[in-house]
This record gives sequence, C-alpha cells and structure tokens, in this order.
Amino acid sequence: MVDADQTFVIVGGGLAGAKAAETLRAEGFTGRVILICDERDHPYERPPLSKGYLLGKEERDSVFVHEPAWYARNDVELHLGQTVDAIDRGARTVRFGDDGTLVHYDKLLLATGAEPRRLDIPGTDLAGVHHLRRLAHAERLKGVLTSLGRDNGHLVIAGAGWIGLEVAAAAREYGAEVTVVEHGPTPLHTVLGPELGNVFAELHREHGVRFRFGVRLTEIVGQDGMVLAARTDDGEEHPAHDVLAAIGAAPRIGLAEAAGLEIADLAQGGGVVVDEQLRTSDPDIYATGDIASLHHPLFGTRLRVEHWANALNGGPAAARAMLGREVTYDRLPYFFSDQYDLGMEYSGWAPAGSYDEVVIRGDAGKRTFIAFWLKEGRVLAGMNVNVWDVTERIQDLIRSRSVVDQDALADPGVPLESLVP
Repeated sequence: MVDADQTFVIVGGGLAGAKAAETLRAEGFTGRVILICDERDHPYERPPLSKGYLLGKEERDSVFVHEPAWYARNDVELHLGQTVDAIDRGARTVRFGDDGTLVHYDKLLLATGAEPRRLDIPGTDLAGVHHLRRLAHAERLKGVLTSLGRDNGHLVIAGAGWIGLEVAAAAREYGAEVTVVEHGPTPLHTVLGPELGNVFAELHREHGVRFRFGVRLTEIVGQDGMVLAARTDDGEEHPAHDVLAAIGAAPRIGLAEAAGLEIADLAQGGGVVVDEQLRTSDPDIYATGDIASLHHPLFGTRLRVEHWANALNGGPAAARAMLGREVTYDRLPYFFSDQYDLGMEYSGWAPAGSYDEVVIRGDAGKRTFIAFWLKEGRVLAGMNVNVWDVTERIQDLIRSRSVVDQDALADPGVPLESLVP
C-alpha cells in the first residue's frame, strides 16, 4: 500500500534513475515514487548499445533494467516519453508532459544523463550521419553496419574514444571498411595517454581499421541527402557511406541550471555540484549519474564520471540519502570495454598530465597485462587487459595511497595484495 503523504520524484529513466527507484522500495519507502523518462522505452543499460547488442550477440530485451511489469508491481509510477521542462523549487513541483502536468515532490532526484556532442560542420543533416547514445540509435546503427558489411561499404568515425573504438570493432566484425578521424595523437589520448593509446591503435590496425590522427572533419559531402565522403582539415577526402560522430557527451544540465542549482566549472567537467551525499545546493534535490559533479577526497578534485558503474552505484546511493540514511559516495571511477578479443577494466583517475610514470605488469605486446599510472610512486589508476579478477586488488592499491615498489609492481610473480600496506 502506497502512503501518499510523501512523494519522491526521479527525473531521468536511465540506469541511475531505475536503480534509485528500486532502492527506494527495497529500503522500505512507502510513499509515491514517480519516475519520469523522456524516452518511450523502459529504462535500460547503455553498455550493450556499443557492445553485445550492437554486435547482435545480445537480444533487445536484455538491455532493460527491469521487466516492464516490475514498475506497476512495485508501485513505481512510470511516465515514458515525457519531458520535464521546469522545476519550481519554492513550490517543490516539477512540470512535465505536453499538458504541463504539475506534481509535488518532497525529494527530487535528477538523473538526466548526457547527450552526444554534435559535429559543427556542413553536412551533418545528411541521412547517413549517426550518433550513439540511445537504444533507437543502436537499432539504427545495427542495421547500417549490417548493410555496410554486406556491401563492402565505408564508415568514417569522428573520434577515437571508447564509443568510437567499440563501434569501429563492431563495424569490422560486420565486414565494413572503417576510417577513424581523431584530432589527438593516439586513441584515448586524454584518458590513457600515449603509452597505452598506441596499444589500442595497433589492435585496430591489425583488424583493418585506418586511422587519421591529428586532423578533424571539416565537411561531410553528400548528394540527394546521402553521404558520399568526409573531408578533413589536411585537405584529404575519405570515402564514406555513413559517418558516426563519437566526439564525447555533454551533461544534460539545462533543467538544473534553469532551476538555479549550482553548476561546476567546465574545467572540472561541468555538471551539477553535489556533496558526498549526492545532494545539490538545494537540500531537497539530489543529482546522480552523468550529471553529478562530486569532490573526490582521494584525488582532491571535483570529478564528473559518465560511466556505467557510476550510474549503477550512484542511483542507489542517492536513494538512500533521500531517505535520510548516512551516505558517503566516494567510489572509484570504473569502466570496462570489449573490442575484438581484447577485454579491459579500468579503475581510478589519471588523465593525461596528472601522472609521471606508467608501469606495465605483463606483456603489452601480447595484450595480456596490467598498466598502472603513478604519481610520485603512488598508484592513481590501473587497467587490466585480458587479466581478470584483479579489480578489487587494483582499487585497494589506489585507495592505500602508499608508495609502491615499482619493480615489485611490474613483476607478475609478486601478488598484488602484498603491495597493499
């Protein structure tokens, strides 16, 4: 039985929002739970969109967080295909839907996610220009890759980040020709630096992907609404039947900004400023997932993390905080990727320029190794490539903040747990 005396509203029907609703019920909350999603699909997880589902190895239904009947069974009022266009903090209401429905909240959680950045060049209105963020995008792209593979077609990808590389791998598995255009000197340069970026460049080259580093797309050329080629700022023209823009994502903070909530500096990733309880500058409003900007005590800076694990863990943490539980959200950033026969997991935070040493444990040439990024002898981040069941130990090393023996760190014969004080 729902107790209507209290109403918790969640804006955003992704993994974070769905897991927050689940946690509210699991923790015994008996008030109204309203989950508002601007997509018409039930809440789903995003990693399969560029991995298993895109490759045709996972069924469509496998991406959903809960089966459709779960929401009614757990008294979660789910509004699909509805956009929240205003928050009235004084009245504690949100307005949503075409008819401007107003609903009161006692606590409000913003989990509005991110949206793909757009190419600001001529030709982006052509039919063969794609983004990958939503299930509908993945469905469309899956059909495109199937056709390109069948017809020996060409895909040009703008951006050699995680999405760009995962789609490149999928496209090659379908048999499409792939050219990746990246303005940096290596793939994943801002995340992994040049040392490990080259590992991924070689992996993809071995599978037939062509890279153009140090250049940007300047124009997508088409005829009769269809893509014919992509031009770069070095004067070259690359054959293309389709183009994927994979140049990153921007947090969807417009609603929070319009409501007057504190927003982080762009230099720190932007996003909605939250404390360790994921509470915004308004004590009745919380934020989680891609939009949340949290000061991480371990790294001494504000971070905004866009990865799956942050949504998976942040949604429940925010729900518990909304219920008045003691919450300190300080999880280490974590993400994973699968490309061809390479699987990897990354823990920590070590952007280019923040570290002074990279230590390799294992054989990077054979792509079976662990990489550690160090600063003054302390591990900031670790990435295990085709080495499994070591994430917890890597995270223990990072959290210990202890100076490690680099020779022992590089030696696969020395147990990682022995390096943690």
